[in-house]
Amino acid sequence: MKIAVVGILHETNTFAPGTTGIQGFTGEYTSGKDAFYERYEGTRTSMGGVISKSRELDVDLVPGIYTSATPSGMVEAEAMETLINDVLTSVDVSADAVLVIMHGAMVAENIPDAEGEFLKRMREIVGPKLPIGMTLDLHGNISRRMVELVDIIVGYDTYPHVDMFERAEEALELLVRTVRGEIRPVRALAQPRMLVVPQGMLTVEGAMKELMDEAFAMEKESGVLNVTVAGGFPYSDVPDAGMAFVVTTDGDLTLAERLAERLSMHARQNKERFTVRFVTPEEAVSQAYAQSEGPVILTEGSDNVGGGAPGDATHLLALLVDPPSPSLIVIRDQEAVAEAHRIGIGGVFECEVGGKSDKLHGNPIGIKGRVRTLFDGFYTHIGPYMTGHHADMGRTAVIESGKLTLILTEKRQAPWDLGHVRSVGLWPADFHVIVAKSAIAWQTAFGPFAKSVIHVESPGCCTSNLKHLSYQLVMKPVYPL
Repeated sequence: MKIAVVGILHETNTFAPGTTGIQGFTGEYTSGKDAFYERYEGTRTSMGGVISKSRELDVDLVPGIYTSATPSGMVEAEAMETLINDVLTSVDVSADAVLVIMHGAMVAENIPDAEGEFLKRMREIVGPKLPIGMTLDLHGNISRRMVELVDIIVGYDTYPHVDMFERAEEALELLVRTVRGEIRPVRALAQPRMLVVPQGMLTVEGAMKELMDEAFAMEKESGVLNVTVAGGFPYSDVPDAGMAFVVTTDGDLTLAERLAERLSMHARQNKERFTVRFVTPEEAVSQAYAQSEGPVILTEGSDNVGGGAPGDATHLLALLVDPPSPSLIVIRDQEAVAEAHRIGIGGVFECEVGGKSDKLHGNPIGIKGRVRTLFDGFYTHIGPYMTGHHADMGRTAVIESGKLTLILTEKRQAPWDLGHVRSVGLWPADFHVIVAKSAIAWQTAFGPFAKSVIHVESPGCCTSNLKHLSYQLVMKPVYPL
């Protein structure tokens, strides 16, 4: 059996400054079997899971193009057309089935449902009967078109995302069983019309865990092949933004519809329990330094790099210029990095930092200190999130200013892995306060070290108060708008 595998993955924040061009996808781009296996075999990624399961099932995997970009602003129209055409051209049309690796919240200037459009064009190429499987992020915004155009949809079950390897294995196995005629998958979609901020989607506790537990129980029922719970991505202003449930059964559409609606009703009945308490930057800093034991993690979710934010917000940095105890923050600032590299290790650094993407994320802050370390920014994930994955912060500099340690990066890189700081010679336990520009995924980097967590609400394109955002396209009514 021959299975083609391709993918385009991007989480698009339509409220983020700027757009995402074709160059945003060049850092994560493979074409063909040799490149795919060289980069992903042995990694805890979706691609690594596909490779592993293909060997176990003894099927011939035929990779085409796989590419992804760091979450960011709207994908430019021309870039989207180029990517879709290139990836579709790379599909081996002689394959017995196709597995597509996508996110679920990709938006282009001319295409609000990029995944749905990609699948539509793929169907035009491979025909209506060839089995297509798809993996999705837990933050995907799932449209009815996506559900209708594929045979198998498998979404992540965890946030932070530590099961993408297993979910890709699951998707490939279901796809192979479909080709063999062992199952006849049918799907049902239910949308409770809810926008939930990422901080409310932690899958190990609270309302989201209860949904997941119910979904896992459903998967044990006879005839149920998969239950996908998607929390959705509220920072994509598209018609289908929000929470969704896809239940896949073996030929029993009535069962799939009933179970999907049961999950949707559960979510609606508990909608207020998906909220999280936030405090102002001033309150957060005051509370953090009042605590005797650290690290205290200040989650600056409004500048969540993993949600498409610029990574240069200064609302917290402005309050940490002269901290009373060791503190750490990462800021993306190409100009400041260039200045640090010009000065060199040991030199005196005096520069305005951050606040350069737009006014929403704050103003530049003057920093004076010493250049401690310079680095090329490449590291490999060593934690549970995408273990073995290659990351690139671009040129990087560590600045020491009194008790403040500032990591300056040339590129945006979310704090998904301990290598984010370990690669530049720092250790989390050495700091009383750590600012994480993240909602929940920071836990795979700093979770084992954190003594307490404070969620900060400051202005930004990933704000926790969705009423601050100007939605135009999302279908209404939708909670909490």
